[in-house]
Amino acid sequence: MFGINGPEFLLLLIIGVMVIGPQRLPEYTQKLANLVKEVRRMASGAREQIKDEVGIDIDDVDWKKYDPRQYDPRRIIKEALLEDDTKAVSEGAPGAVAAAAAATASESRPARVVERLADGAAAPFDSEAT
Repeated sequence: MFGINGPEFLLLLIIGVMVIGPQRLPEYTQKLANLVKEVRRMASGAREQIKDEVGIDIDDVDWKKYDPRQYDPRRIIKEALLEDDTKAVSEGAPGAVAAAAAATASESRPARVVERLADGAAAPFDSEAT
């Protein structure tokens, strides 16, 4: 937490006690205890409010399902495109003819040409684009 290890925290605690002094220490410890209680009360209140409004308990949610690192946009798009084509053709839907025509049209297009820079050549720079 905050990059502070045990001995550093102990040193900060001792310095804090010396700065506050023995007369004000009980007052500040009581304030700290009240702050911790208030934060806990607020956290449990927020949890209850979420449960009431959403209708689910936070502990019951499968958080791994919502992890954005598991999604590969290329795979999702590829699966979606393949799924739509096979569904339309297999169902014999009116869109199947259009999908087949689009597939035929894409096959007749020329291959995409990628221009490469020569070795050691500088990339073009557009000063208005930045």
